[in-house]
Amino acid sequence: MTNRPNIYAATPIDRASLRRKDEDWLTEAWLAPASRVLPVWQTKSFVAGPTDAPRAVLLPAEGVEAVPIFLGLMEDGAPLFAVDLSMVEEPDALPTLQGHGRFEDLRAAGPLMPEGEAALCAYARGMVWWNARHRFCGVCGSPAASAEGGHVRLCTNPDCATHHFPRTDPAVIMLVHDGRDRIVLGRQSRFPPGMHSVLAGFVEPGESLEDTVAREVFEEVGLTVTDIRYRSSQPWPFPSSLMLGFTARATSFDIDTGNDELESARWFDRDFLRSHTPDETFRLARTDSIAHRLIREWMAEG
Repeated sequence: MTNRPNIYAATPIDRASLRRKDEDWLTEAWLAPASRVLPVWQTKSFVAGPTDAPRAVLLPAEGVEAVPIFLGLMEDGAPLFAVDLSMVEEPDALPTLQGHGRFEDLRAAGPLMPEGEAALCAYARGMVWWNARHRFCGVCGSPAASAEGGHVRLCTNPDCATHHFPRTDPAVIMLVHDGRDRIVLGRQSRFPPGMHSVLAGFVEPGESLEDTVAREVFEEVGLTVTDIRYRSSQPWPFPSSLMLGFTARATSFDIDTGNDELESARWFDRDFLRSHTPDETFRLARTDSIAHRLIREWMAEG
């Protein structure tokens, strides 16, 4: 297993979490000449450059009118903030943005960006998405105000005053192999034509990660597994998951997709995966996904 981080991981920033409670410091950081912003518009990231090699655009904070979300300190010490411009009909026309770039879906741009920049955009996207969807208290329904640099939503009802924190949904993603030269790949109806991937599912309350792997494999393809091993993890802000990658060895081999979770699933051998040219009948998961990495690592090990 390589030590290279997955795409969207290893964000190149000091999150400076101890500064989030210091409102005076946050205000000074926002107003500092060196401060920068990562704009997000309707979950899209602001990028520039050619379409096959986009780069993240970090703009001066001066003149940006939005509630800032503090991301941290960059390598040179400059404060970095995310801002949500989703309520602006034509954000590209804003004076602070005009001519500096364009908004693109991170799922399309991320695999083509330098890994550190993709990670920053993913961090900004995740924080903007959470804040936009937690404007009201989930306990009493009162408005929830941004606090601690956007990392807390505080209920404004003094009788409630619940603190809400950004949530990340843990999901296991597992490569099931037969202990030799075959793995299980499946596809969902929403996948692009030909795309196949490994199995995945969300962790339920009261479950260990290993329990989830075994349950999800059985639910999706009717196989029992053992030898469950952790490989690596990946933040996946589409919209708010943490993908926890595993391998597992099957102890039964007859695939059953009768529960309708998958459109199809079957065993694929290593030689086919190595030799097949991607086309409309078969292709692997997205190159920026941990699923792709799990498959490539398994192919390299045999």
